[in-house]
Amino acid sequence: MALTAKDIMTPDPQCCTAEQTLNDVAKMMVENNCGEIPVVDAGKKLVGVVTDRDIVCRVVAEGKNTGSVTAEQVMSHPVISVLLESSLDAVMAKMEEHQIRRVPVVDAEGACCGIISQADVARKAQEQDTGELVRAVSR
Repeated sequence: MALTAKDIMTPDPQCCTAEQTLNDVAKMMVENNCGEIPVVDAGKKLVGVVTDRDIVCRVVAEGKNTGSVTAEQVMSHPVISVLLESSLDAVMAKMEEHQIRRVPVVDAEGACCGIISQADVARKAQEQDTGELVRAVSR
């Protein structure tokens, strides 16, 4: 049986709202040992993502105060995501096409229900597929 996004994702990732400060988002990253926090609305619908790179490049490097900047001000959007039922091949193709190391997983209503990182792919996919993904994303 072919693997799907549901099979390889980390379920129920820590999410933030658009109004939360980057101090809050950075703390979530540390507490959850991750580099990306999905941004969701009140219905848990995915509206963007904040990456560690977003914080560094759009806030810290510009001398802005992380306590006064919100997730909405720096989040990457529109966000690239995959559906829960997406095949592993489709997930890897999307990550390669957009050169992203992590991709949120959404259900049919667009609610964030998981996240897939290169490490998740490495744990579940064939070695050859993992190597191909890392090479493609790192170009």
